[in-house]
Amino acid sequence: MRGRIPMLVVGCARSGIGASKLANSLGYKVTLYDDKKFEDFSEETKQVLKQLESEGIELLLGTKIFKEDIELVVVSPGVPLEIPVIEYYKSQGIEVIGEFEFASAFCKAPIVGITGTNGKTTTTTMVGEILKSFNPNTYVVGNIGTAFSEEVQSITEDAIVAAELSSFQLETILTLECQVAAILNISPDHLNRHHTMENYIKAKFRIFENGNGILVLNHDDPELIKLVGKTNRTQILFSSTTKLDKGAYVDDGTLCYDAEPICEISKLHILGKHNIENTLAAIAITKALGVPSEIIKKVLLEFRGVEHRIEYINTIKGIKFYNDSKATNVGAAIPAIHAMTSPIRLIGGGMDKEVEFDEWVELFNGKVAKVYLIGETTNKIIETCKAHDFHSYGAYKTLDEAIQAAYNEAQEGECVLLSPACASWDMFESYEQRGDLFRAAVNTIDI
Repeated sequence: MRGRIPMLVVGCARSGIGASKLANSLGYKVTLYDDKKFEDFSEETKQVLKQLESEGIELLLGTKIFKEDIELVVVSPGVPLEIPVIEYYKSQGIEVIGEFEFASAFCKAPIVGITGTNGKTTTTTMVGEILKSFNPNTYVVGNIGTAFSEEVQSITEDAIVAAELSSFQLETILTLECQVAAILNISPDHLNRHHTMENYIKAKFRIFENGNGILVLNHDDPELIKLVGKTNRTQILFSSTTKLDKGAYVDDGTLCYDAEPICEISKLHILGKHNIENTLAAIAITKALGVPSEIIKKVLLEFRGVEHRIEYINTIKGIKFYNDSKATNVGAAIPAIHAMTSPIRLIGGGMDKEVEFDEWVELFNGKVAKVYLIGETTNKIIETCKAHDFHSYGAYKTLDEAIQAAYNEAQEGECVLLSPACASWDMFESYEQRGDLFRAAVNTIDI
């Protein structure tokens, strides 16, 4: 793929910018496309785009006119594959691949790929910390925040790459090979992008379609158990409910691997059954890579979770505040409901991804004192609440209004939990921005 091959990069977010820089440094003739006009970008992005242009990258912004001499299209994961520019080049027989796939072609080190509907960030972070203790030359990239393109040229053969991979990143792969591939769980998500659960599951399963390495699977997931014994990979299972003959499991409050005790659950700092599953997955992944148990145990006992995932923020007048902005779908939001031990003032809602909220709302009675709704899904969630005979809800125009209302109405001993069960893009740039704004608002709350 090297040489002055004319290449189009679609999307001016972090991945697109990273792919443009990488391709330009490798000698590609790069054009960076986005349907947004230059003036619509943030000042920070404008400066980056000007710098790219000064380095010889052509900008094609805010237009429906497409270049004719393109031989390869690299798409950012947040860009739907059904937009006109992608459909145009597909119709011309031009290869369309994702940013992660493009970068992986230049990676000299083995890749550990981690996907699943929920728990990817926590598990990838945990795996990254364990691997760094085992091999300091470890890189953590992908959906977790650092574009692979930004790091790949620094990665040497003796390194190891831990990658969080979303369905968006997996749906376009052609040759990506993960030495260890892990699928944590499957539940409805991103159906506005994939349209059907079948398509969504197929995208997730593409993580193991190339190569014959190790596949780590959740024994407790009804979709994943169907794969046992039916792939071309050695399989390692993990389970929080069943004592397995081999793999990672729980035995009398202790996390074990192949009958060897690793650490006691009571000594972990992270809350909730979902985090037990994430920890078991991390054990299975890192044991598959030959990491000694004592290193795994040491890191697990020190691990305190990740930002925006049931993150404790503050206690004000006896009311605890938690940031679970990473809960961008129903399956991801349910664990926080279970993890809270006091009545919840729940802030939810956001971008409509065309999923149902029944499973989430069914948990409200007896746990949630009131739900404070924002964003596109407000009316849909209210109708779901009514259908499940839950009538303590309110609609708010902004996150700040919802936070202040929840605080004003909360009783001492209750908690205010931001756990939206929805994506953030209707009101915010990302779930990180949503969580950061929640944290800032809590720490400056009007008392």
